Amino acid sequence: MKATVKWVDGAMFLGESGSGHSVVMDGPPDHGGRNMGIRPMEMLLLGMGGCASFDVMSILNKARQQIAHCRAELTAERANAVPAVFTKIAIHFVVSGKALKETHVKRAVSLAAEKYCSASIMLEAAGVEVTHSYEIVDTVAQQ
Repeated sequence: MKATVKWVDGAMFLGESGSGHSVVMDGPPDHGGRNMGIRPMEMLLLGMGGCASFDVMSILNKARQQIAHCRAELTAERANAVPAVFTKIAIHFVVSGKALKETHVKRAVSLAAEKYCSASIMLEAAGVEVTHSYEIVDTVAQQ
């Protein structure tokens, strides 16, 4: 896997992935930025959420669950000193669909957390307290 980060100006950078996709990163005005892009630490948090969501959805699809939506809500705490590393991250999955089985959702979240999500497992190994939770929304009950 490869990536390139190019400085644009001030605190703005352009990240280019090896797969050919780009993203703008920028800092707040008090750090020389213009607030025109995502912060690098936000990107790290989003990356973890994307990685875990990918795994949860893959497991639920293999279990033939009828998923309508899956949202991962992440909250993070950072150290009050430099480096301001993540100290805690909570990821809460809201999975909606038709007649979803709680055992499958619980298993998917557990497997993502403990076995498959490289990002969250890597952050935990670095000392970040990572917690996972879920809720199920039955789309049939909403109709």
